[in-house]
Amino acid sequence: MRTMLLAAAVSMAVGLFGTPIAIRLFTRRGYGQEIRSDGPAGHLSKRGTPTMGGTVIIVATLAGYFVGHLFTLSSSPLSASGLMVLFLMTGLGLVGFADDFIKLYMRRSLGLRTGAKFAGQSIVGAIFALLAIHYPDHVDITPASLHLSFLYDFGISIGPVFFVVWVIIMVGGTSNGVNLTDGLDGLATGAAILVLAAYVIIGNWQLRNDCTTALAQNCYNVRDPLDIAVVAAAVMGACFGFLWWNAPPAKIFMGDTGSLALGGVLAGLAIVSRTEFLLLVLGGLFVIITLSVVIQVGSFKLTGKRVFRMAPLQHHFELAGWAETTIVVRFWLIAGMFVALGLGIFYVGWFPK
Repeated sequence: MRTMLLAAAVSMAVGLFGTPIAIRLFTRRGYGQEIRSDGPAGHLSKRGTPTMGGTVIIVATLAGYFVGHLFTLSSSPLSASGLMVLFLMTGLGLVGFADDFIKLYMRRSLGLRTGAKFAGQSIVGAIFALLAIHYPDHVDITPASLHLSFLYDFGISIGPVFFVVWVIIMVGGTSNGVNLTDGLDGLATGAAILVLAAYVIIGNWQLRNDCTTALAQNCYNVRDPLDIAVVAAAVMGACFGFLWWNAPPAKIFMGDTGSLALGGVLAGLAIVSRTEFLLLVLGGLFVIITLSVVIQVGSFKLTGKRVFRMAPLQHHFELAGWAETTIVVRFWLIAGMFVALGLGIFYVGWFPK
């Protein structure tokens, strides 16, 4: 518990006080956001706002995690699960950084080509998957399982090849979902905080009902439940510090550096905590926004008509006349309801029959 609290406090402090330093640095270097000409007219005023703020989130998370462990190493050592999730977050952050840098260098709103971005996401996801099925602990539990999971593992083993493919799909879907949500000031950051808070709770609950310490009817075979909570708390703290400056009107954007990194950490937490399909509920807002893009593109290709004024969904409401802050707060409320639903399902699934 001390490790978790210290990690969250350090990462929040680094995010809170490091972000204005990044704002000044990026402004001085001209790292300003390019805005799509076909987007909502109100966004044109945001042109030039510093971007790539996701670097602060990543640095703050790593600082919080390692400082937290440094002062509590005897009672809470580093774990394979925690380090692998941080690898996934950092690796996808680097893919996003390349995308952001190309946008800034070329002075355009589009960065990496779709194929190149997916290739980067796939390589990082595949490395994570291959590492996660190794490094068993003293009772032979590895960070990830070759089974699919909802509240626990279920079904038969899908094998290492299909598991790697599954992880690539999860990582790509989650990171792109957060990326699509990152269209309004503070929207993705606030929604991610709520899901991360859920994983702090889930990690602590799994620790208290760990099969390796107390075999019970509804215990959990998770390798490092405490460190899962520590990672989630560190990322959540970093996002809290960053949100102070990213809330409307944003002084800095996280860019693809941050959105891909946050999507990666959410996918990683779901995989190592054996809650892969539960993430669809916890991250319901990200799912809805992603589906809005799928529906829009599919409808236009099949019928030549658009379902929404603009996709992703948040821009539909902007064009309908909603104020940006109204959309952000209401979408946060929706994200909170999905998190509450997911935690309710998680608890009911544990409750002794």
